[in-house]
Amino acid sequence: MSRQPLWNRILLKLSGQAFAGKQGHGLCPDTIKAIAGDIKEVREADIDVAIVIGGGNIIRGEQASVGGMDRASADYMGMLATVINSLALQDALEKLGVFTRVQSAIQMSEVAEPFIRRRAIRHLEKGRVVILAAGTGNPYFTTDTAAALRAVELHAGAVLKATNVDGVYDKDPNTHSSAVKFASLDYMDAINRGLGIMDLTAFTMCMENSLPIVVFNITVPGNVKRAVFGEPIGTVVGGKAS
Repeated sequence: MSRQPLWNRILLKLSGQAFAGKQGHGLCPDTIKAIAGDIKEVREADIDVAIVIGGGNIIRGEQASVGGMDRASADYMGMLATVINSLALQDALEKLGVFTRVQSAIQMSEVAEPFIRRRAIRHLEKGRVVILAAGTGNPYFTTDTAAALRAVELHAGAVLKATNVDGVYDKDPNTHSSAVKFASLDYMDAINRGLGIMDLTAFTMCMENSLPIVVFNITVPGNVKRAVFGEPIGTVVGGKAS
């Protein structure tokens, strides 16, 4: 592991599914506590941390719309699910002594601050973990897009995309024993291969701003810090890798 972090500020993208643990849905307190412990390690290394969380452990707007629900309404429900996850992570972090702020793209002043870019940057400068809830605040945009947007707005050095696999493969490693993992990828190569690392809107935003994406396995304790310090635990897309 490098003695120095590759980036002094990161945007950590967590899927809602990561909060469900082995139960597959809802909130798993032990899993959330473990993720909070990993984030604390990064903060203790004096790295600024902003976080965007999905809501798929509770509801996915796109899937609900397939069942006949209005897509915009379903997406707003998904945004509210991200707020639930954000508050759960905030509670876990603060129980570990980590100072946090939750900022929401949808106004709900009783539980979260509104997202204000300059205020979020100031929180980061003061050493607080900033949890960014409710996606972009607009339907039809994924939390991947929210992660890319907030990373650019907050001048993050990289997007760390936490998944349940240890990187990007040329095919699904769960169904193909011959799947090969990439250590690094160029942006265009990832697009041409159709690897689906992030949705195309998010991925294009990262590419246009030369923002590297690190895909790694969140279920392994300590992996967030390892990714920040450059240990080869996943796949680096774009940035220096290109």
